[in-house]
Amino acid sequence: MKGITRMPRPPARSRSRRARARTALAAVVALTAGALSACGGSAGADGGGKGHSVTLRVGATGWKEEEALLKFAHLDDTPYEVKWSLFQGGDRQLEAVRAGALDVASSSEIPPVFAAADGKPNFKVVAVRRGNTLNQEVVAPKGSTITSMSQLRGKKVGYVKNTTAHYFLYELLKRAGLGWDDIEAAPLDPDKGIAALNGGSIDAFAGYGNAVITAHQRGARTIGSGKDILSGNFLWTASDDTLGGAAERKALADLLARIDKAFAYVRAGRQKEYAKLMAAATHQPVDQALEEFTEGEAQRRTGIRPVSAGATASEQKVADAFGDLGAVKRKLTVSGFWSDRLTPQLRRELAS
Repeated sequence: MKGITRMPRPPARSRSRRARARTALAAVVALTAGALSACGGSAGADGGGKGHSVTLRVGATGWKEEEALLKFAHLDDTPYEVKWSLFQGGDRQLEAVRAGALDVASSSEIPPVFAAADGKPNFKVVAVRRGNTLNQEVVAPKGSTITSMSQLRGKKVGYVKNTTAHYFLYELLKRAGLGWDDIEAAPLDPDKGIAALNGGSIDAFAGYGNAVITAHQRGARTIGSGKDILSGNFLWTASDDTLGGAAERKALADLLARIDKAFAYVRAGRQKEYAKLMAAATHQPVDQALEEFTEGEAQRRTGIRPVSAGATASEQKVADAFGDLGAVKRKLTVSGFWSDRLTPQLRRELAS
């Protein structure tokens, strides 16, 4: 692919803005108290980003899957630098984007709703990653007598606030004839939720990804699943500043297309090899990682898509649910922070 055009030195105002962003990064790191870790790591071929005119600061949740995936598929030789940062959730990524400390966030449909709740979002959803909704569960600890959602009345339930866990817990309670006020809801980060579950300070935990895998390894039982509640839309969100630069838009479209191609590379007979990488990162047996990947792709093949009316409507449904819950205090129209500005370039890159 062609390299990104070298941009001239930014004016003083732009340099000042970037200086403020660096200051904001320090603030976000302090506020998230450990949510941001393992920063750095270039996706560029030289490993140091030298000679690159564009740098994208990109968030990840879980185990920096996209960075590992690109290396596995030999697609990490980008003509721009990518600095990956690991967060405990998409909500923390959106906080960093809002603070100017991150350029691009990856999350479920939920974090952008809360990040835009004050009516002053400085970001846009620009692409959708279609993916599976496995490992999105409410679990009870080993030895618990709780076997169903209906038994959670009056119980203390941990959940990851402003994420898929928040949403599917609310919906599962409704299906069981319970309301949010029927439980003692305890917002917890994934690692603290697992510790609380194992320590007996909560009766159940709504979580996702590695947290659910870890809970099952320690004997937890599934009592509710978000598998058929969640849409499978995972959103890529970019700051307005990032979308304001032609070179940055080109780089982002290229990066997302590479991720799409990397998943296709794995599906082309390399599943077991990739499962070894997954297993090492998530601390599970290779056979279990392979089963997880295979089942996930069978449920919904992973791929990057441009924004669409259907995807926007899906997030509006989520925003309305949180409005009903009272978690979002004002009527939110999500189309106000969705944009098709990346769509022409993204379509070209996906077709290449």
